[in-house]
Amino acid sequence: MKVVIAEKPSVARDLAKVFGKTVRKDGYIEGPGYSFTWAFGHLIQLAPPEAYGFKGWRAQNLPMLPERFKLAVRQQKTADGMVDDPGVVKQLNVIKQLFDEATEIIVATDAGREGELIFRYIYYHLKCRKPFKRLWISSQTDEAIKNGFRNLKPGTEYDTLFFSAQCRSESDWIVGLNATQALTIAAGNRGVLSLGRVQTPTLAMICSRYLENKNFKPEIYYQVAIHLTKDGMPFRALSVKSFKDKESAEKVLDEVKDVASGETAGGLVQKVEVKPRKEQPPLLHDLSSLQQEANKRKGYTAEQTLGLAQTLYESKLITYPRTGSRYIGEDVLATIPELIGNLTSHPLFGKQAAALKTAKLNKRSVNAAKVTDHHALLPTENIPGPLSAELQAVYDLIAGRMLEAFHQECKKEITKITIESGALFVANGTVIQSPGWRSVFNQKDDEKEEEDNATLPKVKQDERLPVEKKELLEKQTKPKALYNEASLLKAMETSGKEIEDEELRQAMKNSGLGTPATRAAIIETLITRDYIKREKKLLLPTDKGLAVYELVKDKRIAQAELTGLWEKRLEEIRTGASVSDFKNEIREYTRTITSELLKAGKDLNLQEEDEPLQEGDVVCPHCLKGALRFRDKAVGCSRFQSGCNFVIWRTMSGKTLTDEQIMTLVQKGKTDVIKGFKSQAGKVFDAALLLSGGKVHYIFAPREKEEEQH
Repeated sequence: MKVVIAEKPSVARDLAKVFGKTVRKDGYIEGPGYSFTWAFGHLIQLAPPEAYGFKGWRAQNLPMLPERFKLAVRQQKTADGMVDDPGVVKQLNVIKQLFDEATEIIVATDAGREGELIFRYIYYHLKCRKPFKRLWISSQTDEAIKNGFRNLKPGTEYDTLFFSAQCRSESDWIVGLNATQALTIAAGNRGVLSLGRVQTPTLAMICSRYLENKNFKPEIYYQVAIHLTKDGMPFRALSVKSFKDKESAEKVLDEVKDVASGETAGGLVQKVEVKPRKEQPPLLHDLSSLQQEANKRKGYTAEQTLGLAQTLYESKLITYPRTGSRYIGEDVLATIPELIGNLTSHPLFGKQAAALKTAKLNKRSVNAAKVTDHHALLPTENIPGPLSAELQAVYDLIAGRMLEAFHQECKKEITKITIESGALFVANGTVIQSPGWRSVFNQKDDEKEEEDNATLPKVKQDERLPVEKKELLEKQTKPKALYNEASLLKAMETSGKEIEDEELRQAMKNSGLGTPATRAAIIETLITRDYIKREKKLLLPTDKGLAVYELVKDKRIAQAELTGLWEKRLEEIRTGASVSDFKNEIREYTRTITSELLKAGKDLNLQEEDEPLQEGDVVCPHCLKGALRFRDKAVGCSRFQSGCNFVIWRTMSGKTLTDEQIMTLVQKGKTDVIKGFKSQAGKVFDAALLLSGGKVHYIFAPREKEEEQH
């Protein structure tokens, strides 16, 4: 009997259906010659610290560096503590029985790093010794499944993929648990301060950008604008120079000879530059670029887009969504004309599909050497029926991008007119001569300033034009924009480096923070930890997130580029790089960061042990037994080790509280109105503070609207 193991029940059902196996049993589906069983995510995980004798959270245990990792059944929390999940135990027994009876094991978990890890951990936990074969497909269509089963690979061909997955799993355990325990212990065990190999540098990027934006001091500068006409067509030109002082700008303004001053031809055309430009189409989508586009166009979160794409994949409408490649090979290129033909009746871009069906296809996205586990995202040959608005939107982004990627270049004419009128002025304009790929979504170049997209009249060198109006423009410098999910995902691809060139970004994709498949989960983890929050489309740090950032910002664990290099090393392991070298380096790195964090966390520590109340102590208003300890970052209770987690952060919404204000809050339960708080959106507000239930709340006048301290 052949046993096929999938990652979840729905996939197992689809596989079984293709083979006509429909007899449902407890934990599997069977039919003549085959049984189809499943995991449901990670049934087996790395064992917790207690399995290695590390009891409790103690500094003397750190760093925890097991010589050999143990595997354990996934656990769940009960009134009696953590116990093995009974549903997981039951399914593992089913899988073990089927493996024992199998003549052949076929692995059909997701064709990627995590899917491989899910199976291997089950396989090794059950102490199975039988050889296995690997199903590796990029689509869930019936034909793709049948073709995949005709071309099964020996499981050993994917050993290096497992080694990479295993190293990722173990390094996350080592770095995450040691760093979290080190900072939490050093800060007094008043609450878990979670850190992680990828989440911490991501938090650092968000906090750094937020603080840079918040502390940015805009500088005023001036430009002079002149308004001209030619053949009844008005246009505007700006001074080549900008001026820091108004007087210099006004001097230039005064020298401009406009119509009002009696000059009918005050602008002399010194130079006209017209350059043709060909704009290549964008590459096909991988998961990360799809998430960015869905966030920009629809406001979807990265996690939401991944969920919608997964549903489309399991509905056999798109190819494997967790891909990190934006390319296809020549074999897949052969199927593109049929896929384009399927879109000729599409209500949004049917006309473009019809025109492209007989055209020569652009091959920019065709490069087999750049295809990793899976090729770029594509629609399948299946034509969708009615879909929900959200599913349709994501499907359209994938299908539309396919049309864009294989379309012709966008041809433009870039015009630059230099005009002299007391000083030099420049007018820039763009005329799209052939929209090419931009016609699919009728997309404008939204990255260009409106001034640069202006339509300019035809003028000649040495021609004189009337200056109808002149004006002084007051402008100010702007900070870098706060992160939204699209811009954060883009930054994570290059570990925070600002690289706009699409192909250079692709070259760096193995050195980014996380992978396309994990970045959505990283963002959600930071939100769950109360380190960041969504405010409209922005991702902003909370007070708690900023407090943690202040402690770790100069430490190695917060360095995005270093974490990106670890990601690159994991990718190199897949091609045969040394596993032992990687593990040794991660262990050494963990020793360093553990030492750094044990020292750094003391800045948050309120007291090293419970102490009896002394004369003059301020009694904790929460437990009424401990004494308040005033430290640089926070004020908290001396009885934290006995379970009192009362804390008042020194900085709230950008405002640093004085000892006097904190004392008033503690003793009276409420302060007077304090001025100068600043919201995450940058708006300044005034509020009183209220202490209730051990938490600090804002009170706004005239009506009491409370917002709990983060």
